[in-house]
Amino acid sequence: MKIGAFFFGGVEMTDAGAGLPNPMDRRYDNQACWDATLQYIDAAVEADRLGYDSFWTTEHHFQYEGYEVIPNGLLISTWIAARTKNLRFGAMFNVVPQWNALRLAEDFATLHNLSGGRGILGVGRGTVPREILHLNDFHVSIGSHDNPDQAADDVKNREYFEEQMEIIHLALTQESFSFQGKYHQLPVPGIPDRGETVQELTLIPRPLYPFETWQAATSPPTVEYCPRVNHGAVFWNQNPQFIKRMWDRYGEVHEQHHGPGLPVSAQRMLVVSVRIEDTHEEAMRTARNGHDEFWKFLGPYGWSRGYMGEDGKPVGPGLIPTLEESMHQRTILVGTPEEVAAQVQDLKDLLGLEYLTLFPHLIGDPYSKAVEQMERFMTEVVPLVR
Repeated sequence: MKIGAFFFGGVEMTDAGAGLPNPMDRRYDNQACWDATLQYIDAAVEADRLGYDSFWTTEHHFQYEGYEVIPNGLLISTWIAARTKNLRFGAMFNVVPQWNALRLAEDFATLHNLSGGRGILGVGRGTVPREILHLNDFHVSIGSHDNPDQAADDVKNREYFEEQMEIIHLALTQESFSFQGKYHQLPVPGIPDRGETVQELTLIPRPLYPFETWQAATSPPTVEYCPRVNHGAVFWNQNPQFIKRMWDRYGEVHEQHHGPGLPVSAQRMLVVSVRIEDTHEEAMRTARNGHDEFWKFLGPYGWSRGYMGEDGKPVGPGLIPTLEESMHQRTILVGTPEEVAAQVQDLKDLLGLEYLTLFPHLIGDPYSKAVEQMERFMTEVVPLVR
């Protein structure tokens, strides 16, 4: 397996857990957010030392409440690249509708080339309206697949995103390009330049090395889209039985568009939270507050759609699960090294995992705890997995 680590990049919290304070009642100052950024970078250096294949950042904005304080994963990853030797790095995810597509392509190509080909293009459609609506010029917001009242926002977001991705891939792979779409027309018509008008654009720089594109896959339409355009699909926070269906569907659609031969493990990644301690009871104790804070943060965005109800169908939006429920859903692996290894083995047997990425920094935890978890997983769990 190729093992990665994914951090939200949040501020350490002494009051994480269920109940008060409400998320938006916290307000961390600029120094606390910057200290978290520096600790985040140090954790990536440790991941390189421990032999991790990849380290994944986030892109979020305006979060004074301290959950995710890294606004530009590409910029941070360029600094990480200068301090590491083997680690690959991507974003989970660059929120593409928050970018000018050409600027994102330029910045990624610069990172990729400076790092000697260690960049990974991670892309997603977004989660947080207060971010996306302030960072694009087309009033593109974000809806959820399971929230009918936001269906129009979701349709517009998906159209806009798919146009942007076509532009990004043209820009990164073609000597010159043009594009005509519903939202974008490139070049802008009629621009004079040295006695002529601009007919094509050329991205400078473009990647000097091959690169991968990975996308968050949380809804059926995205599971159809990713294999069609040859994006790797990232699955997280969903019951493994749901993931298995999407995992297999990805392979079917990929074969329809690209022909047979894709291994069952290829171009699909599982992300899972983890907490390893010497005893099962201690693992549950140290995981609980970070788990509960995670759901206090993300539950209102409908993330519970990945959990399976007693009828075998997704539960409705609004569920705030207990740690025990999340352990039952296998979105977090909790226990001794032997217990966690057995759970990883089950997931590997079910999916044929090649790419496994850990979420070791539960919300509010000290960064030292996350580094400890990365080390324990690599030294105590991995040797037990076949």
